[in-house]
Amino acid sequence: MKRAAFVIFIVLFFDQVLKIWIKTNFLLGEDIAVFGNWFYLHFTENNGMAFGYELGFSYGKLFLSLFRIIAIGGIAWYLWRSIKRQESSGLIISLSLILAGALGNLIDSAFYGLLFSESTFYQKAIFLPADGGYSNFLHGKVVDMLYFPLINGYWPKWIPYFGGSDFLFFRPIFNIADSAISVGVGLLIIFQKQFLGKSK
Repeated sequence: MKRAAFVIFIVLFFDQVLKIWIKTNFLLGEDIAVFGNWFYLHFTENNGMAFGYELGFSYGKLFLSLFRIIAIGGIAWYLWRSIKRQESSGLIISLSLILAGALGNLIDSAFYGLLFSESTFYQKAIFLPADGGYSNFLHGKVVDMLYFPLINGYWPKWIPYFGGSDFLFFRPIFNIADSAISVGVGLLIIFQKQFLGKSK
């Protein structure tokens, strides 16, 4: 239980500290180079899922927020059951990472619209603005900032459809919560036999 609580706390702490710092100190679209040309802090926001993907229909944001709440409840229940059954430490850590990541992005969606003014290309967001936040409960935007344009080039012209167009890897901009979810899911996929084989 202590290990799971520690993992969740660490992920949420660093995720929210970085998001709030970016939100209140960067203009939308502003970036700074961290390591050369392959790692930037680039401030962007999205209404959707991990890595900036969004649901296209009108109630997509509300649907996604409600889905997150239900999913978090299910993951928390499964984590609690795994702890009680003294299952593999790897399974518990993986579930803790996924739960922490989901909670991190839910906090943005649920509360950032109430707590911050709108971030724009010309004005930085203000925490607890006098006129109120930029949106309603469960309609806040998720803050993303981690950008790794590792390889930048062009597709050869002889390649169908993509030929002659630019190529960038890795294009998505994400946050610590997204990373925690990805690592947790990756560990479950890679080590599922070891994790689930130790279940009692």
